[in-house]
This record gives sequence, structure tokens and C-alpha cells, in this order.
Amino acid sequence: MQPDFIFIITILIFSVVIHEVSHGYAANYLGDPTARLAGRLTLNPIKHLDLMGSIIIPTLLIITGAGFIFGWAKPVPYNPYNLRKGGKWAEAIVGGAGPAVNLLIAIIFGLLIRFGIASGFATGPFIQIAGIIVFVNILLALFNLIPIPPLDGSKVFEAILPYNAGQAYRRFQNAMMKYGLIVMFGFLFLFIFIFGPIFVRLISLISFLITGIHFF
Repeated sequence: MQPDFIFIITILIFSVVIHEVSHGYAANYLGDPTARLAGRLTLNPIKHLDLMGSIIIPTLLIITGAGFIFGWAKPVPYNPYNLRKGGKWAEAIVGGAGPAVNLLIAIIFGLLIRFGIASGFATGPFIQIAGIIVFVNILLALFNLIPIPPLDGSKVFEAILPYNAGQAYRRFQNAMMKYGLIVMFGFLFLFIFIFGPIFVRLISLISFLITGIHFF
């Protein structure tokens, strides 16, 4: 295996784990202990890894040179009826917590690159690894904010809609979720092979704005 391959898979795994744990902590803070009681408020990747989403799909995307990498962990369980705080925004807060933490990680490592280069602190290997962290976490954040169920953006989008539109959108989500994996894999196929190159350029632009360096 090439070192870059190992770095990318490792960074992706820990990034999706942190993403899911953030959902669990947000739900726990808002009153739902489901994830905590299930032992999912841990950074131990074994508790979160999904064989298909965390290992097989990312590996295939890398070794086939798809130009795009993506993955997911097992969703952290939560019960929306236990969310005593947050009102209509409760599910949006839980859903948005994962992308928000991914963006925070990208910004922190991006600024470390930017100021590390300016001060002469950052070395080549650090810039390479930190650059992958920035890219992967921006990708996870933006992709998950797409308002299509079961992605996190669907919960955020529902919360910002007026009541009647929000209820109609919830019914749409429920109808879509009946087909679960079929919808998700169909969307992934269309996204990766049709919109993937545009999405990668967008992520590269955001990475450049944060770090001041073109990585891809």
C-alpha cells in the first residue's frame, strides 16, 4: 500500500467517527441519552465502523482513481422524542453537529498550515497530512449538508422551512427513507460520477481559501 492511501483511509475513518460522535453528544446535551447508553460516545473506531461505508467504498474509490473519496460510519442512534431542549431546532442541531465539527477541524488544521508556513514551522510531511485532513473534513461537511435524506442537511433544511412546508418535506423524507439504501446508493452514483468533479473543485477552492495552498 502507498503511504498516501493509508493516510487518506485513516484520516477518513477518524473524521467520520468524530462526525458521528458529535451527533451523539449533541443529542445527549439536548436530553436524549440513546447514543450514550449504546456506548457510542467514544472515539474508538471499532464502535462506529461500517464495513461497506468505512472500508470497502473508500478503498474502491481510491484504487480505481475515481478522483473522489467518500465514506460513512454507522449512524449514531437517537430518539427525537427525548430531545427536551432546542424546540423545532433540536433535530437540526443534532444533524448539523457532525458537519459543524468537520468544518471546525478543517479550519483548525487549515490555519495551522497557513500560519505554520508563514512562521517556518510547518514541514512538508505535516503540510501533506494536514492538507488531507482539511480536504476530507470539508468534503464530509459539505456532502452531509446536502438536503437529501438520510443526509444531515435534510434535518437542517426541514427546520428552516415554514411550518407547512416543513411538514410536507418531512413526509417526503419519510417516503424516501422507505427505500433507504436504494436511494442512497443511487444518489451516490449520480453524485460521484456526474457532480463529483465540480464538487471536488469547490472543496479545493475552500481548502485554498483556508490554507492559502492549492493541494489538488
